[in-house]
Amino acid sequence: MKELFLLRHAKSSWESLLEDRNRSLTKKGIERVKSVALASSEVFKDIEIVYSSPANRAVHTACIAMKQLHIPFKLLNIREALYTFEISQLLNFIKSLSDNYSKVICIGHNPAFTQAVNQLSTTKLDHLPTAAWARIQFEQSNWKNVHNGKINLGLPKEILK
Repeated sequence: MKELFLLRHAKSSWESLLEDRNRSLTKKGIERVKSVALASSEVFKDIEIVYSSPANRAVHTACIAMKQLHIPFKLLNIREALYTFEISQLLNFIKSLSDNYSKVICIGHNPAFTQAVNQLSTTKLDHLPTAAWARIQFEQSNWKNVHNGKINLGLPKEILK
């Protein structure tokens, strides 16, 4: 059995004239990822590895979530392949994960994350919000064959209201 968490980066700022990959999180984004992580601490137990896009907003989201969840920072791996908005590149990354890992977090971007949820699970999702996560549980024992997973969502409290 494989378990994949797709955690979308928290809300980022468009105020600065920075390149896309250098944009920072907003204060609201920082608070949102903290609250989502704290509310989801049981779900994230026994994470084996964390992969993040190299974009500043994704790495910052990863660091905040990992601190809140007490996940050791030595498990964080930055991967250029996750700086994508294209589902094909994201699926290639997921399907090439080492089968040594059964419980993986990927932190990155929409629309690729929403599209991946829809393609890899039996649930159809319109939009994965910032700082939200989708947990997809697969019956398959290797990443290259994952499909038809069962999904759980972790959404920020203000979205659930």
